[in-house]
Amino acid sequence: MKKLKNTEKIYFLLLFLFVSFISCKEKQAATTATLESSVHYDGSWEALQEMPIPAWFDDGKIGLFIHWGPYSAIGYKKGGKGYAEHVPKLVYEDPEHYYPYLKERWGAAPPDFGYKDIIPEFKAEKWNPEEWASLFAEVGVQYVVLTAEHHDGFSNWDSKINPWNSVNMGPKRDLVGDLGKAVRSQGLKYAPSYHRERHTGFFAKEKYVVHSEPRPDIAEEIKRVPEAASLYGPFNYSKEFVDDYVARWKEIQEQYQPDFLWIDDVPIFTRDGNNPKTGFKPEIQYFFDQYRGMITDFMNNGSDRSQEVYVNNKGANRNWPDGVGCLEKDNLKLSVIGPKWQSCTTFGTSFGYLENDTYKTVQNVIIEMVEVVSRNGNFLINIGPRADGTIPEEQVMRLREMGNWLKINGDGIYGTRYWKENHQEKGHLAFTTKGKSLYAIALEEPKETILIEATKGWTATSVKSISLLGSDNKVEWEVTANGLAITPPSNLGKSRYAWTFRIITDQEQHAPNVIQKDATKAFKGTKKVDLEGHVKSD
Repeated sequence: MKKLKNTEKIYFLLLFLFVSFISCKEKQAATTATLESSVHYDGSWEALQEMPIPAWFDDGKIGLFIHWGPYSAIGYKKGGKGYAEHVPKLVYEDPEHYYPYLKERWGAAPPDFGYKDIIPEFKAEKWNPEEWASLFAEVGVQYVVLTAEHHDGFSNWDSKINPWNSVNMGPKRDLVGDLGKAVRSQGLKYAPSYHRERHTGFFAKEKYVVHSEPRPDIAEEIKRVPEAASLYGPFNYSKEFVDDYVARWKEIQEQYQPDFLWIDDVPIFTRDGNNPKTGFKPEIQYFFDQYRGMITDFMNNGSDRSQEVYVNNKGANRNWPDGVGCLEKDNLKLSVIGPKWQSCTTFGTSFGYLENDTYKTVQNVIIEMVEVVSRNGNFLINIGPRADGTIPEEQVMRLREMGNWLKINGDGIYGTRYWKENHQEKGHLAFTTKGKSLYAIALEEPKETILIEATKGWTATSVKSISLLGSDNKVEWEVTANGLAITPPSNLGKSRYAWTFRIITDQEQHAPNVIQKDATKAFKGTKKVDLEGHVKSD
């Protein structure tokens, strides 16, 4: 073997030290990156207010909500409109109407036959979670929210805490777990929702009070069937209820690792002498504090798994301090560009299955979706399957039509951000942006030249090209002294319901400073859209 000279020894020594140095730097950089991505929250609201909006949520825009439980076996509500998932409590609140209905349909009424006795009819015998997930992915949904437990106290997962669950009775299967596997196999995010915060008043004499009592026929049902106490009760916001509340969520979190902590609004925080600004009764202060701990644990748990997770802050009277998660409200439409928000939106009047519900037109659904997204919102559209696991045909049709529209116009929805203006009355336009592209979405058929008023001041070099999504036809345009004028082609191409013009410009179009950061001001003048598409002040 050749003996190395001293100069060669020095060379190899220096080379070894250099490689070692680079390797250490790479390891240090990797460690630093891991630490930076593994943010931990200290348990304060102030820390939770710093939670980032996950890219999957901010870019995804379109989610699917599913209200499904034993209430789906009823599918009826007095008057034929409204939230059918609330009928389990309405049966006992309005016995003059609902008891005769139950006797006609089931041959008996409370206390001989109550909500607990309807559970066996929730069988999900025709349910195929893979078919659901395939449909959701096909229509362009990016995340799925399934009711894990509604206000009725029935758990749709394999719970070791609550014996009234879908594995022990009814479907005899883990609905939350089975759907989670199916939607995640399609690359979708997943969020079992949790609505138990109002359970103490659901079957009680009084709602939204700290201490209540069961309705007389509920009390009699429990007397006859003591096991029913853990379904219908408890009826007080005791420490035991709160601890059980947190433990049930912890089961969901540990078993299914949700991407989102979805909590319904918590009216008790502003009712029965409670007020976040002036103070809570002891039981409710404990509840509020446990929420903070629950959210902190969820966020830290996600961080430990390198999972981007998020939270909602429900209601015009928010559950917790602003900045902790996105704003949310049923069928919400902000009239301004607000802090990140989400509208859980119904196709009809009910979230749960309601036979012969009245539905919005497809065009009104598309318009609502576009306007929500243009104002920094996410569109969480809801379906209410039947008890057997089939989705009503009217809802499937609207989902597919929504999906068809997104296949053509999705570039103006997914991954977009808001512009400096979110709407223009003339031409009924909404706007979104992506990089140097501005999307002008016409929410009525564009038959004449469209003048985009907020582009006044643009020059001839501001616009590089304009196209109409879903069409190969040339779009004529001109930059005028009053703004960009677009003349639509006579043939508008494949799109229906709304038409998206993509305007490629010479600069970034997102205008982050136009956002209304004050949530209270953003909620002022919020809108709800009725079935005919008419906007009403909330």
